[in-house]
Amino acid sequence: MQEITVEELKARMANDEAINLIDVREEWEFDEDNIGAQLMPLGEIPVRISEIDHLKNEEVIVHCRSGARSAKALKYLTSQGFTNVINLKGGIMAYRES
Repeated sequence: MQEITVEELKARMANDEAINLIDVREEWEFDEDNIGAQLMPLGEIPVRISEIDHLKNEEVIVHCRSGARSAKALKYLTSQGFTNVINLKGGIMAYRES
C-alpha cells in the first residue's frame, strides 16, 4: 500500500500543488475538521465512484481519521482500476498532531 506522510502532504499543499484529496470519513467528522478534501464517505464510494472516475490515472490521496478506512478505500479504488491511490499515514489524527 502506498502511503504519504503528513509532512509530505503539508509540504505539497504549501507549494500549491494540485492534489486530488478525498476524505472518506462521515459528514459529521468532515464538518468538524476539513483539510480541503472532497468528502466521499467510505460507504458511498461504490455508488459515487463516477464522480471521480476521471481520476483513474491520476494520483489520488485518500484519508480518514486514523488510516483504516482510507486503507479500505485504497483497496477498493485500486480494484476498480485506479492506478495511483495513496493513503495518508495516520489520517487526520496525525495531521492535527503535526
